[in-house]
Amino acid sequence: MTKALPQRWDMDVIFPGGSESEDFRAFLGTVEGDIANLKARFEQSGAGLHETAAFKEVVTHVQSIAVRVRQAGAFISCLTAQNVKDEPAKLLGGRVKSISAAFGAVLTRWEEQLLAIDEAAWENLLADEELQRLAFVLNERRRRAQEKLSPEQEVLANDLAVDGYHAWQDLYNAVVGRMTIEVEVNGETKQMSVGQASNLMSSPDRAVRAHVFEKWKEAWGKETELCAQALNHLGGFRLALYRHRGWDSVLREPLDIGRMQEKTLDAMWQAIDNRKDRLVAYLERKAKLIGVDKLSWYDVGAPVGKVHKEVSYDEAAALIVEQFNRFNPSMAEFAQKAFDEGWIEAEDRSGKRPGGFCTSFPVSKQSRVFMTYAGSASNVSTLAHELGHAYHQQVMWDLPALNQNYAMNVAETASTFAEMILADAAVKNAANDDEKLVLLEDKLQSMVAFFMNIHARFIFEKNFYEKRKEGLVSAADLDRIMEEAQKQAYNGALADYEPHFWASKLHFYITSYPFYNFPYTFGYLFSMSVYARALEEGESFAPKYDALLQDTGRLMVEDLAKKHLGEDMTTVEFWQKAVDLAVADIDEFLRLTEEA
Repeated sequence: MTKALPQRWDMDVIFPGGSESEDFRAFLGTVEGDIANLKARFEQSGAGLHETAAFKEVVTHVQSIAVRVRQAGAFISCLTAQNVKDEPAKLLGGRVKSISAAFGAVLTRWEEQLLAIDEAAWENLLADEELQRLAFVLNERRRRAQEKLSPEQEVLANDLAVDGYHAWQDLYNAVVGRMTIEVEVNGETKQMSVGQASNLMSSPDRAVRAHVFEKWKEAWGKETELCAQALNHLGGFRLALYRHRGWDSVLREPLDIGRMQEKTLDAMWQAIDNRKDRLVAYLERKAKLIGVDKLSWYDVGAPVGKVHKEVSYDEAAALIVEQFNRFNPSMAEFAQKAFDEGWIEAEDRSGKRPGGFCTSFPVSKQSRVFMTYAGSASNVSTLAHELGHAYHQQVMWDLPALNQNYAMNVAETASTFAEMILADAAVKNAANDDEKLVLLEDKLQSMVAFFMNIHARFIFEKNFYEKRKEGLVSAADLDRIMEEAQKQAYNGALADYEPHFWASKLHFYITSYPFYNFPYTFGYLFSMSVYARALEEGESFAPKYDALLQDTGRLMVEDLAKKHLGEDMTTVEFWQKAVDLAVADIDEFLRLTEEA
């Protein structure tokens, strides 16, 4: 008998002992000492950074500390996700945030010295062969430093953020961690975590979905005042900092982090709006299939078709490895290693945080995937998605640490590309029309998420910030702004919406990345373009794909598309081709369901 794959991740190979790990505490102590030493160096007069040897030495120290700070943050995120009630992990998380803040302050001092280097000396430094590999990120850091406050003010803002800005995300996490949702399943009343209740939203039984949704809204309704406090103060901090920096747009920071132009973002949304009518046609057909006049919010993720089989975790793993192998054997080999060596936390149990993510450990050169696997087609897609993230990082390990800092939008390209490989192959290899319909519908659910749900989040955040400039926004107003955004994004296609979505969605509370929404849609559509090219070129595209991924940390996204695809992504035409490729699945769905 084949041994079942582990469904709990192995964290002891990273730091043994979890939140009680003495190795981890010693690791943090070393990092703190190295940060202090680097700080002392920058405080000395005449650090000599205009000299190549001294500059390269500092770059080496910066990269060494950066990978260890990232390692520490990844470990804490895994501990707090696997057990939301792990108090020692939360305390360690506070220490890691302080370390990150101290490192951020040191980097600000470094940037001050970068600005002090005159242009001739700067060009001379970057002429060095080793530093030339880092030219993009070094120029980027120098340019960003010019656009901020004085180093003293940036250090102060960074320090205050630990117990101010970032603390509001901690408060939100605490709210989610204590929450349970009481639902009745098969006549039995159960106390479920937010993540477990969320999985029931895709139940084939509409009565179950409706029941869970009401309990969901009831539970979140009790927390909206606290969530509103967190969101208001997160937004207020950002707006105040932007105002002092002289930044007039709330999109400036997320676009700069994503290394993209606003006209690229506008072109993407325009291309999607051009085809919203096709998504509405899909939603209207789905309503007929489940016997309602108009879908409710809790119906959007409902399965359609006669085939509703659960897929075991081991079956999902085998399927993912098989389909990855059809495209790129290296991806398949990597995925198998992740499954075999316990890199994935998939067990369906209480006490875990909701959602899924992938995080990487640059010192260990390993990644970890987190999710709650319950056997649905959506769970299989999520598993492939997160493994796509992990593979992206795998091809980056041999690059300098500074060149590994790719933004979320291109990170989502690799993950949705992996998801696409699986979904497309499954549809093509369906045994019959009934199975094909179920698989196709799962793809369309993802499309609705990227084109409508995420668009609603983007619209909400833009409108929230405009309102927040006038003062605090009440929970009732946040409900209203959210529902209006959903109606706009869904073209009024639903019978009712989820006004508390702003409270229940973790992404609105992430302090490391404002507007944690549009990069998902960007990644979905860019990966669609990459996938189309992969289909054209066949097996020969696999090494080109790896090369594209390796460039994600050292190019603007527009230059990335130009170099590897020969395309101009600032145009609506570029995005329209990808959108049209995606919505072609709707035509097939409508054909298969015509008689039904």
